[in-house]
Amino acid sequence: MDVTEFATYEDFLDSQVQPIDLYYLEDEELARQLVELGFRGTGEVVKRKDFEARKREVELEREAARTKGQIILEGEKHAELSPFLEALAEREEPHRTGKMMSILFLRSRNSRGQEVSGYIDLAHRFQNDDFGQYFSGARKLMPRATDLSYYNWSTNTSQGGSSTNYQMITDDNFSVAFKNKRDRKIVYSDPSRPSAGDNSTRTVLKTDEYLQVR
Repeated sequence: MDVTEFATYEDFLDSQVQPIDLYYLEDEELARQLVELGFRGTGEVVKRKDFEARKREVELEREAARTKGQIILEGEKHAELSPFLEALAEREEPHRTGKMMSILFLRSRNSRGQEVSGYIDLAHRFQNDDFGQYFSGARKLMPRATDLSYYNWSTNTSQGGSSTNYQMITDDNFSVAFKNKRDRKIVYSDPSRPSAGDNSTRTVLKTDEYLQVR
């Protein structure tokens, strides 16, 4: 289905309605409902949420293609990077252009020496943070209370919520998981699970900069 052919979901449904349907039903809205349910129509059954998700995806892809030449990659300005920062630099372009989204788990110590950890929407951070200060070493990328989840192990303080791209949920085992707002697929944070979810991979990075990175 090429969603770019239709301005709205109703336009898509109308394209599936046949003249004979309107003749017998005498109700345009009823004809649309039957198409949505799969009882009428000449093409594939597409739900409204799937249509709108695909529409947003196409719009993001087009915007990424338009802005690709305008993006300044901060990671490319630095020749020598640590393994962690090098891994960030490799992911900078696809995250900035919308081709990739990742959830980064970091565990480290803050400026007070307190152990903190959190799950970070990396694409959101790339869009809103000045990564030049991270790549230059001026500042260290750390979990925040405004990230998907945040926990201070010294004060037993926890916070969590949604981000631009993900919604925090609880899976069947009461573990933290995240639903992608674009494709609605679940990303599982539990490292004991054999898979991180559909179309998702889990990478563990060994580094001296953090207590844990994955």
